[in-house]
Amino acid sequence: MRLEQVGDEAALEEWRTQVLGRSGELTQVLRGIGGMEPDERRAVGQAANVAKQELEAALDARSEQLSRAALEREAADGLDVTLPGRPRRPGRLHPVTRTLREILDIFGRMGFAAIEGPEVEHDEYNFGRLRIPEHHPARDMWDTFWFDEEIDGATPLLLRTHTSPMQIRFIEQHDPPVRIVVPGRCYRYEATDATHEWMMQQVEVLAIDEGISVADLKGTLQEFARQMFGPERRVLLRNSYFPFVEPGVELAVDCFSCPGDDPRCPVCRGSGWLEIMGAGMVHPEIIAAAGFDPERYTGFAAGMGVERITMLKYGIEDIRNFYANDLRFLRQF
Repeated sequence: MRLEQVGDEAALEEWRTQVLGRSGELTQVLRGIGGMEPDERRAVGQAANVAKQELEAALDARSEQLSRAALEREAADGLDVTLPGRPRRPGRLHPVTRTLREILDIFGRMGFAAIEGPEVEHDEYNFGRLRIPEHHPARDMWDTFWFDEEIDGATPLLLRTHTSPMQIRFIEQHDPPVRIVVPGRCYRYEATDATHEWMMQQVEVLAIDEGISVADLKGTLQEFARQMFGPERRVLLRNSYFPFVEPGVELAVDCFSCPGDDPRCPVCRGSGWLEIMGAGMVHPEIIAAAGFDPERYTGFAAGMGVERITMLKYGIEDIRNFYANDLRFLRQF
C-alpha cells in the first residue's frame, strides 16, 4: 500500500508496521547487511538509513494530514475541538453533610459510636416504646406519614419522625455501658416555611451506664456546644417536656451574633439564646422495659436537628435553601 493511499489512523499504523516495524520490509534489508562485502555493506547501509529517515518523515507528515482532515470534518459538523475545554469546578460536600460529619466527629472523640437504623419504622418503636401510646397528647407534636398496609402482621408502619426509636432497638440487643449517636433522616407532614421542612436530618445521642447523672448530661452537651460553636460559648439548660426522658431539658447557647439584647438580631431575635437540641435523663420505664434495673442503670439522651445547627453555625435564615439545589447557594460552602 502506498503511503498517500492511507486514509485513516488504523491504516497508517498498518503501513508503519509493514514498512518500518520490527519485521517490516526496511528492517529486513538492514538485517541482511551483515552478510555483505564491506564496500557493499557501507553503501547499502548508508542508503538504507537515508531511506528510513525519509520514510519516517513521510509517515509524520501523513499523520499530520490525517489529523488536520479529521479536525476539518469535525468543524464542518459544528464541533470545534480547538476551543479550550470547559473547566470543571471541584466538588464539595453539602453544608448539612459537613455539619453532620462534624457532629459525629465531636461525639466520636468523646467515645460515642455512630449507628444507623431504619427510616420506615413500626409505630411501636416510633411511639409506643418511647412512652407515647395511641391517643397520647404528645403525638400532636408530629404529623406523620403512615403506610396503609401492615407487613407480616406488624404494628402500623410510618416514616420515622425522629431517630429516637434506635434507642429501643439498640438497648434491646446490647447490655450497658451504651454510648451511641444515631444520624439519619426523619419525616414529618409539615407545611414548609423558612424554619420547617417535611424532611430533616437528626442525630440522637444515648448514654446508659451505672452512675450517669444530670452532671454528665450537662458536661457532655456543653463540650459539644463549645467544640461546634467555639470555646467561648455559654450553655443554658432549661426545663422542657419530652415523654421519653425525666427530667427533660432544652439546650441553648448564647447568641454569637449580638450582645444578647438586640431585637433586630436575625439569629436570636433579642432573646440572647439559641436553642439547639432537646435532651434529658432516660426515663426509668424505658430502661426497665429493656430488661435492666433502673435503680442500677441510668442514662441521658439528646436529639438535635442537623439543619438547625447548620443554620446557626453559618447564619442561614431559610432552611429551604438546603434542598433547593441552587448552586449559587451551595458554592458558598
